Amino acid sequence: MSCNTRPSADPGAASRTDFSPDEVAAVYRAINERRDMRHFRPDPVDAEILRRLLEAAHRAPSVGYMQPWRFLRITDPAVREALHAHAADEQTRTAEACGERAAEVHRLKLEGIREAGELLVVALTDGRERYVLGRRTLPEMDLCSAACAIQNLWLAARAEGLGMGWVSLFDPDWLADRLDMPEGGYPIAVLCLGHVERFYDRPMLETAGWDTRRPLEDLVFQDRWGAPCELAESPDARESVTGPDGASGRGPA
Repeated sequence: MSCNTRPSADPGAASRTDFSPDEVAAVYRAINERRDMRHFRPDPVDAEILRRLLEAAHRAPSVGYMQPWRFLRITDPAVREALHAHAADEQTRTAEACGERAAEVHRLKLEGIREAGELLVVALTDGRERYVLGRRTLPEMDLCSAACAIQNLWLAARAEGLGMGWVSLFDPDWLADRLDMPEGGYPIAVLCLGHVERFYDRPMLETAGWDTRRPLEDLVFQDRWGAPCELAESPDARESVTGPDGASGRGPA
């Protein structure tokens, strides 16, 4: 495109899409029905589907085009078992840190490491400090970029009929050492991926009474912090994003 090219003067151009109404609805459906899954069947994930999911993750946006994500596929049963035991220990420590809600944390099923057909570890690459574009004042944008890759994988998995759960119950230094990561490599997620009997109707933590979804109006401001934002009132749009029961996918949830 020439630097002298100007935007179209057609006022309707910005609202046009190359996607059909059904395709648009499918995108919103995947967002709405994505869940952080903890219950899996042990059936293997088709190799071609796994490749597609990783390609979807790799298509994510990244600040400065740094592509900081690295994926480790865990196929060694001993490593999987070690991860499960480590996550169980961390759940106990987390329960202790939650004080009066400790008993609730103990009762929650927070991972499916043993059961899922595939287990992936996502890490930030080493040598990230050399990437400066877009990160001079916000170095954590590498983490944000990797999170986008995980969300891409999550939505693609839901569209393929597979469940995924993001596990954060681990000590990063322990996991980096266990997987022989280079100095500077930093694990951010253990992903349980696989077939499920069914997807949760609502986020599991919501069903378990851990928390509820906050109204969108409480989270969107206009011009300054805390000032109400003038959002359109559209029941049809609300249903397409949040579903008729008010439950939508949020991550990890």
